[in-house]
Amino acid sequence: MRRGPLLPGQRVQLIDRRGKPSTITLREGGEWHTHKGVLRHEALIGQHEGIVVANEAGERYQVLRPLLNDFVLSMPRGATVVYPKDSAQIVQIADIFPGARVVEAGVGSGALSLSLLRAVGEHGTLHSFERREDFAEIAKANVEAFFGEPHPGWEVFVGDLQDRLPEVQAPGSADRVVLDMLAPWECLDAVSHALAPGGVWVSYVATVTQLSRLTEAIRSSELFTEPASHETMLRTWHLDGLAVRPDHRMVAHTGFLLATRRLADEQTPLQLRRREKQSEVTEEDLQSWLPADDGAWTEETLKARPVTGRKARRAAAHARQIADEARTAHPDAQEVTDDR
Repeated sequence: MRRGPLLPGQRVQLIDRRGKPSTITLREGGEWHTHKGVLRHEALIGQHEGIVVANEAGERYQVLRPLLNDFVLSMPRGATVVYPKDSAQIVQIADIFPGARVVEAGVGSGALSLSLLRAVGEHGTLHSFERREDFAEIAKANVEAFFGEPHPGWEVFVGDLQDRLPEVQAPGSADRVVLDMLAPWECLDAVSHALAPGGVWVSYVATVTQLSRLTEAIRSSELFTEPASHETMLRTWHLDGLAVRPDHRMVAHTGFLLATRRLADEQTPLQLRRREKQSEVTEEDLQSWLPADDGAWTEETLKARPVTGRKARRAAAHARQIADEARTAHPDAQEVTDDR
C-alpha cells in the first residue's frame, strides 16, 4: 500500500496550484469532477506517485499517496479526531515501542489508533475500548482502509473500560495505557490493575477542570509517579521569497496531555519538593469540578458537539466503502481477512 505503482482501491492525494489537497479513491473507469474539469482515474492507475498530471481542461495536479497525517484529516469520522500534533506527542511521551502491549480507550474514529498501531508494529498488540458501537465500526473501517487489511495485533471491544479491561487484560500485562475520554479518573482502578510496574499512562483531556481533577485523583491514589502535563500548539510559516513570517492561522489548543508511570505494588511515591507550598484540595474544590446541573460529566456539560447516530452511520458506511476498496488493492488482503 505504500510502495509501487498506484492501483485501483488505493487512496491518492491531488494537490492543485494553490496547494489545496484533495483525496480520492482510485477506481477502474472512475472520474474526478471539479469546476475546473474532469480527471480520469486511468491517467493515474499504473503510474508511480510523484507525477504531475493534467485533467481534460489542462488543470495540473501533483499526485502523491497521502501520508498518515493526510489520511487522518480526510478520512470519514464520527467523533472529533485526535490531531496529528497530539498523536505524535502521545507516541513519544508514552514511549510506544515495537512489540508493546498497549491499551487504548475512547477510539472515536480511529485516528489515534492508527498512530499507535504504526508504533507497536506487527508483533505488538493494541486493545481498544469504545463505548459506542457505531464509532467502533468507523474506526475499524478507517484502520483497514489505511493498512489495506486488518491489523494482526488489533482488537476492538465495545463497552466501558472499567468493565471490559479486567476481562481481556491480565493484571500487570499492559506496557502502556492511553485514554481519550471525558472522565479518565473513573478508570484509575482498572488502569492500575492492568498496567505493569514502570508502565506509562497518558491521558488526553480537553479542559482545565478535567486536567485538575485527574491530577489530584492520581496523586491521591499513591500508585503512580508525579503526573506531568503539557499542551502542544502548532504554528505554520508563510514562505514566499523574502516574505517569511508566521501564518495568520494556527492549530492552537486542542487538548492537554497528562503522563504518569505505575509504581510497584506497596511502594509510596516520593513527595517532590516545591518552591511554593502546595495547596490542599478541599471539598469546595471537588464541587467546583462538577457540572452545575446533575454532577455528570457529559459532552453537553463540557460544551462538546454531540455526534448523532445518523451522522455516525453515514461515516461508518463511507469508511467501510473505502476499506473494501483498499482491500482489493492489497494482493494478500482477502487471504488475511479469511484467516482472521
